[in-house]
Amino acid sequence: MPLSEHEQRMLDEIESALYAEDPKFVSSVTRHKVGLPNARRRLVVALGFLAGLALLVGGLMVDVEIGGLKVLSFVGFLVMFGAAVYGLVGGRSATAGPASSSSSKKAGKSAGSGGGHGSLSQRMGDRFNKRFEGDDRDL
Repeated sequence: MPLSEHEQRMLDEIESALYAEDPKFVSSVTRHKVGLPNARRRLVVALGFLAGLALLVGGLMVDVEIGGLKVLSFVGFLVMFGAAVYGLVGGRSATAGPASSSSSKKAGKSAGSGGGHGSLSQRMGDRFNKRFEGDDRDL
């Protein structure tokens, strides 16, 4: 269902306020495209796992041993293990933590300042309160 004109205007205001208030967070969020890193990561993991499996099986067929250890098979295992770790370790979850804590610090600093120049969260809170009080003139 498409947004109404009022909702679209509100969304544009929120977006512009976010750009103005926390450009570091915005750049970290917009840097990641939605499906591309996940698809690329899956492809790298699948190819790494298959290459490691080929080395593991190939190392069993070829007689390359050092001290009784089949070196090629061991390298294949390490490649498979590395691919699995790369697939399990997500790079996006750490980006939300520091940005959200810095925005909460900004909200705390500007909470004492009056007027319409407060933080985004404070202004949104004020609008929320005004809506329930019945004062919709500022919206």
